[in-house]
Amino acid sequence: MKKAARLARIGLAFGCLLLAARAQQQSSNQAPGPAESLYLKLRTVGLEKSRIYKIRESSLDRGALHISLEDGTIAFTEDAGGRITGAFFTGFGEALLSPPNTTERASLALFTGAAILEEKFSTAYFRFNDDVYTELQASLRDPENRDAFFSEWNQTARNLAAQDGLRLLLTLSESPATQDKPSSSNSNDHFLHGFFQGNKLGTFDIRWDSLLPEQIAAGQQKRVDGEDYYDVWTSFAVAQAKRSLSSGFEDGLEVETPIPGFDITNEKIQAAVNPPTRLDAKAALSITAGRGGNRTLLFELSRLLQVSQVRADGQAVEFIHNQAIEGSRLARRGNDLIAVILPSPLLPGQKLELSFDYSGAVLSEAANGLLYVGEHGTWYPNRGLAMASFDMEFRYPAGWTLVASGHRTESRVTGSEQVARWVSERPVPLAGFNLGKYSQTMTRAGKVAIVTYATSTVERSLQAEVTPAPSFPEFLKRNPAAATLPLVPLPQPSPSQNLQMVGTASARAMEFYERHFGPFPYSELAITQMPGHLSQGWPGLIFLSSYSFLGPQERERLENDPARRLISEQTIAHETAHQWWGDLVTWSGYRDQWVMEGLANYSALMLLESHDPAKFHLILQKYKDDLLAKNHKGTPLMDGGPVTLGVRLSSSQFPNGYVGISYGRGTWLFHMLRTMMRDAERKATKAQARQNRDEPFLRALRKLRTEYEGRPVSTAELMSVLESELPPSLRYEGRKSLDWFYQAWVNGTAIPALGLRKLKFADKRTTTLVTGILVQDHAPDDLVTAVPVHAVVGGKNIFIAQVFAEGPETQFRISVPAGTRKLLVDPEQTLLARGR
Repeated sequence: MKKAARLARIGLAFGCLLLAARAQQQSSNQAPGPAESLYLKLRTVGLEKSRIYKIRESSLDRGALHISLEDGTIAFTEDAGGRITGAFFTGFGEALLSPPNTTERASLALFTGAAILEEKFSTAYFRFNDDVYTELQASLRDPENRDAFFSEWNQTARNLAAQDGLRLLLTLSESPATQDKPSSSNSNDHFLHGFFQGNKLGTFDIRWDSLLPEQIAAGQQKRVDGEDYYDVWTSFAVAQAKRSLSSGFEDGLEVETPIPGFDITNEKIQAAVNPPTRLDAKAALSITAGRGGNRTLLFELSRLLQVSQVRADGQAVEFIHNQAIEGSRLARRGNDLIAVILPSPLLPGQKLELSFDYSGAVLSEAANGLLYVGEHGTWYPNRGLAMASFDMEFRYPAGWTLVASGHRTESRVTGSEQVARWVSERPVPLAGFNLGKYSQTMTRAGKVAIVTYATSTVERSLQAEVTPAPSFPEFLKRNPAAATLPLVPLPQPSPSQNLQMVGTASARAMEFYERHFGPFPYSELAITQMPGHLSQGWPGLIFLSSYSFLGPQERERLENDPARRLISEQTIAHETAHQWWGDLVTWSGYRDQWVMEGLANYSALMLLESHDPAKFHLILQKYKDDLLAKNHKGTPLMDGGPVTLGVRLSSSQFPNGYVGISYGRGTWLFHMLRTMMRDAERKATKAQARQNRDEPFLRALRKLRTEYEGRPVSTAELMSVLESELPPSLRYEGRKSLDWFYQAWVNGTAIPALGLRKLKFADKRTTTLVTGILVQDHAPDDLVTAVPVHAVVGGKNIFIAQVFAEGPETQFRISVPAGTRKLLVDPEQTLLARGR
């Protein structure tokens, strides 16, 4: 699945520092309620003139974060909700932050040039929910001129206050503040967010938030070539707050806001769709509280939709529409946050029915009869990838076809209106729908019906690309006689003519996956045309880019690079694979999203390899070339970070880093795991090898599907499943563990060059003993690689063994067939390695 589409499906970013700025009142004629009044105050709070002081040799410490306020002036804010929630500092200070591991230090160095942040600053603005004022009290002295400082900086402080209004509301709305109890009812709720004007790095910010799984993050807003980015320099959990993990792997769940303390178990949606743009809907959500204590509940909803009313168990409640700041990942997903404020905090296990009335122009028309439900964003209130049951009723005009995820249980016509009801067959992570003036065809993959829908035309932008206006000045210069020939326009692309081709391609992929991964998870699959380059998979429903409905000649006109065109041609198989990897089994957090993208992509390539190995290897080589390609600064894409950085990989330095690394390196990682496990089985007889060559790897994937069906999986859990099928020859240092593979390859970035040196051959009676040195260049000193070594015997390459390379040079000693005089390292190119 392409980047923007996947990202639209789950909250993945880095704290409330990315939230802006604008509350939208429930009605222009309605006065704000108590929570909204507090929110408006929090996001506009200014400085308190009587709280301006000189400050010297003071500091704030939060975990790995140390902020020194060496000498200057500090002003604290007015009260908001009975609390001091901010301060503005000018003078001399320093921010010190030391990430806890090599991955995060490398990420920080990519953006700042140093593995540890040590930055002097001249101004800083802080927001907090604990008692920083008392913490700094001993270092405060009366200033010389309060009025001048207030006049110069008060408006700046007010402007900056908007960034954290909603985060502070989460604290202060849980229970009223009192003199004896100034914070929220949650004693574990601690928040500090600093904005700094650095002497070398410019403006940046650091956040400490105890409610996030990764409590500390630092980054910088950047604008490059007209695009806004938020570069996450580093993000990590403090040592004492890390989750308990299996297999020694680090794992993380990163969300836009603190972890929700509730589950959505059921969603019942009634929607009226009025082409070409409008949606009017009511969504009823069944909520079950987890740990309890939450009074303010947060949901994501498309920026193109406006909520008019929220009810809790039938009673109207306050809500706030908080718009995401431009350039943030929340905004890039096309969503804002809706904060719902309950009359009282939820109790553990409490059940609640929340209903949202909302509407807006969330649909877009790309061509006559070709609509799509927003380029980004979620069309119903939701939080993340949590399994829920869906019951959706749609009303829409006659003459249109509506397709939704789930099973259609009802369809009727009432006058000029159609009514259809779709119910999920099992709990699913997301639900979607599409509407168009479609033609359709049915294909079968075993018992599963695949219905494909497409219009007779493509979006205007694609039509212009495929059939450009005639313009042949250079051609006519070289061929003057052609000027007398009549112009024959290129035929217009028509997706509906290729319906059967698309359905057959998906059916072929489904049959292949069922053999290897188990039965298709749903009773049917619908595929609908979607404008743009991006495709998107939902449970039982695929939105397939118009590009996938083009014929071979049309694709060739659009893309003259054979490898890139070949990659694009795998989209149908890739999206079909997401029905298993991404929809049936989901991912735990942003550090684990690569698992689903890599698995779906590699599943599609395994299908390609089964009938055209040359094309399979061409794609793998293209991924390798892309990882080694350099950006405008001369930095190769591979240095953008490991797959475990997830969406953080897309930055001002590598705008498409997430796709390039998650798809490219992620696909190679699964190829390496599969071929390592295959090589370890080569001691079987030839008949067994042909029959079972991939069985250990496929057994592990079937186990992954069975054990995590309907649940998220982390990278650690994936490794644990693979370890259960690990052959003895892959036990590094005698341990049945893939920790070495995780540390060196999953959580690493290296693409080494492999070679052999100082080979010595000693013939014995029936064998030849070879000693030598296995070399890894362009690699860190701790890189461990299971390297397949082959012997050349009688002009043929014979697999001998996998040798663990440890660091730059590894001495080895192996037995080979008698008379061998030549060894080869990985001649089948199963490793992500560069040529020497």
